[in-house]
Amino acid sequence: MKKIVASFLYVGYLRPASGTWGSLAALPFVWALHVLGGLMHPLGGPLLLALAALAAFIAGLWATPAVAAETGREDPSEVVIDEVVGMWIAMVPVSVGAAMMNAEILALYPGWIAAFFAFRLFDIWKPGPIGWADRRGDAMGVMLDDVLAGILAGVVTIALAALSHLWLMA
Repeated sequence: MKKIVASFLYVGYLRPASGTWGSLAALPFVWALHVLGGLMHPLGGPLLLALAALAAFIAGLWATPAVAAETGREDPSEVVIDEVVGMWIAMVPVSVGAAMMNAEILALYPGWIAAFFAFRLFDIWKPGPIGWADRRGDAMGVMLDDVLAGILAGVVTIALAALSHLWLMA
């Protein structure tokens, strides 16, 4: 079970670039969580997405040490639950925007693109505290660097949305 969780249903075994595969695999779940949450409450989509990210973070903390011990590596490439968590966090602003505007979340596709590429950039580049978290060498570090990359990607996504709205209004 820990291998299934850590690899996000074995997506982490896809090659090359398992982290990118994990980030991509997270996206259909963003749509499903947003739509399901929206059926419960107008702002339920973002809330359910954020709660799912928290649950996946906790599950990742539980599952990652077992896969790390099995492979003998601190941050095995097969572990992509961290990318899923980071991608879901990066997509929360898109979900909030769709919920606030009562729009179909897929209509905000520029936000999806921005969040994905910003998240992958920060996850690979690991600037500042993202790199610090990555160097921890434990399950918390494996998970935390992607949480921070997701938060930063979300901020970039919000900034790009604001710029695009300002440009459209001009």
